[in-house]
Amino acid sequence: MMPLAKTPPMGWNSWNTFGWNISEGLIKETAQAFEDRGLKAAGYEYLVLDDCWSLRQRNADGKLVADPEKFPNGMKALSDCLHGRELKFGLYSCAGVLTCAEYPGSFEHEFADAQTFAEWGVDFLKYDYCNRPLNHDGKILYRRMAMALRNCGRDILFSACNWGHHEVEKWIRSSGAHMWRSTGDIVDNWESVKSIAKSQIGKECHGAPYCHNDMDMLVVGMRDNGTFVGGGGCTDEQYRTHFSLWCMMNSPLMIGCDVRNMSDEAQAILTNAELIALNQDPEGRQPYVTRHWDWDDAGAHTFVKPLHDGSYAIGLFNLDDMSTKASVQFWDMGLPVASGYGFKLRDLWAREEVGVVKEGMNMQIDAYSCKVYRAELVKV
Repeated sequence: MMPLAKTPPMGWNSWNTFGWNISEGLIKETAQAFEDRGLKAAGYEYLVLDDCWSLRQRNADGKLVADPEKFPNGMKALSDCLHGRELKFGLYSCAGVLTCAEYPGSFEHEFADAQTFAEWGVDFLKYDYCNRPLNHDGKILYRRMAMALRNCGRDILFSACNWGHHEVEKWIRSSGAHMWRSTGDIVDNWESVKSIAKSQIGKECHGAPYCHNDMDMLVVGMRDNGTFVGGGGCTDEQYRTHFSLWCMMNSPLMIGCDVRNMSDEAQAILTNAELIALNQDPEGRQPYVTRHWDWDDAGAHTFVKPLHDGSYAIGLFNLDDMSTKASVQFWDMGLPVASGYGFKLRDLWAREEVGVVKEGMNMQIDAYSCKVYRAELVKV
């Protein structure tokens, strides 16, 4: 096998917007939009079909069968089409007897299903956690599918989705998975984004190259247009902050909106090359957190992320619904005042140089907003 997922995977998943309303035509149109809207050029490569792609029953040989009404040419033809566009094809299955939508799961069919996926040209498997026999250890089920995928004759990225249960962060890397869900399902509103982001504080040490902490799919650009995750939607400012948090915290970047019809602002957020570069930094180091006040657990959070070239990403986030102060003192990053150094800052949303700053930053941040900088150490 070739090593997979050195950096967080980037792509698109059908579930958030389309649920069961998926088809061959939708995937081909989405692939075209990847090229037309600059997503492929920005680094997004996986197109993942979530639940509801198969028939309700396996065939006489016990194999999964793609729904012929939704996918009249079959999965191999669809994967060939995507590969011809230099994109990658993802499918969904489940560790249970049935999937979450009650289609056939892969429980005790793991090796046969992995072989089927390989024959179809699948590059990515999202593996859910519904309807498993409760007397079976979830760790064993993920180890089993990981083993099957690693011996199926094809490189298939393994996306483990057990929703953060059973302290998954402590054992999933050793199972062989390449990314692992650490949360329940995201909803397209600010409270969901905020709750997920805050739930990751303290789990930073568990994400690393080849096995990434998945904070669930992006809701950027959905505008409450989703089959299952509509929750009122977010503003463009909230979507910018959402995307910044996922980039800073090294989550896989899996788009959930209908990219064929996304707004220009959503496209600009999702293709911000300088934010994506933080997410895709080859060292894959997680950020650490500082706060404006020791007792402040609700509003201002500052994330600091070491980058491979010696620079740092600094993100000042206001997760509250009112303007607040956010700060970072450079000595908290390890830079003493007497060192003779400061940081040359670049604002990654404004895409402009800020200048050299000594000792620290302290600024007012609007509600739901953020400032993200790339900081280069320089003599002052």
